[in-house]
Amino acid sequence: MQGFINLDKQFGWTSHDCVARLRKLLRLKRVGHAGTLDPAATGVLPVAVGKATRLLQYLPTDKAYQATIRFGVQTTTDDLQGEVISSQACAGLSLSEVSDALSTFRGKIEQIPPIYSAIQVEGKRLYDLARKGETIEVPARTVEIFSTEVLAWREGDFPELDVAIACGGGTYIRAIARDLGVILNTGGTLAALRRTHSSGFNLTDSLTLAELETQLQAGEFQPTPADAALQHLPSVSLPDISAKKWCQGQRVDLGLEIAGKVRVYQGESYFLGIGELQEGVLIPQMVFETDVMDK
Repeated sequence: MQGFINLDKQFGWTSHDCVARLRKLLRLKRVGHAGTLDPAATGVLPVAVGKATRLLQYLPTDKAYQATIRFGVQTTTDDLQGEVISSQACAGLSLSEVSDALSTFRGKIEQIPPIYSAIQVEGKRLYDLARKGETIEVPARTVEIFSTEVLAWREGDFPELDVAIACGGGTYIRAIARDLGVILNTGGTLAALRRTHSSGFNLTDSLTLAELETQLQAGEFQPTPADAALQHLPSVSLPDISAKKWCQGQRVDLGLEIAGKVRVYQGESYFLGIGELQEGVLIPQMVFETDVMDK
């Protein structure tokens, strides 16, 4: 079995928990995920099985979320899983004010990741340092927000905003909730998060672990083909002789003007792997199939 699983991760599970469960269900050791989700978050978690784990590095990095941000509350983890640092009612906060502040979170922005995150600083995970009570300066980094859309607004002492966010890889929605609260001088924290798109996979096509187990028991499950999530890369088609050479690790001169990483096929549909075009020469990067298809 090889390919991808578009998993709908449930609340309370770590991404590692999901991988461990899938290894048991599929009876496979080679299982890996793309784009970690916090335990309190749900939604799309792309999982590679078999040889497809070698393709994880080539997946697109864009993501989309539906988030609920609660104002008037600030926590240690920037979500409701942490300890409350401050709590102040802000019933006078208006949607207009929030929308104006939210508009500043578009394009490329500087973002400081939450102190409770998996980012490594000096070889150590931030959440490990935070749990030990160590104080460390977290460097800001550039992330990209493609769009934000207000979905709902609920008034009250601690008003809540439902918002859809499309962004590039490495963006922390918890940090957006925190920083939005700072701009509005109310405090803000992430109350709920659901990922609707990740690395080429959409929530509408996802499976829960329970649904996957049912399909496996019925003998109906088939993973998504290995190249299905790589459609953002252009493709090249090789004739049989060139395909064989390329699968053996040899370079193939195609004389093409395009450059960069490409999907490589024998003929029109037999996926061979990932190559890189440099000055018209196709160089093997990851050979997925070592044998060409017999005709």
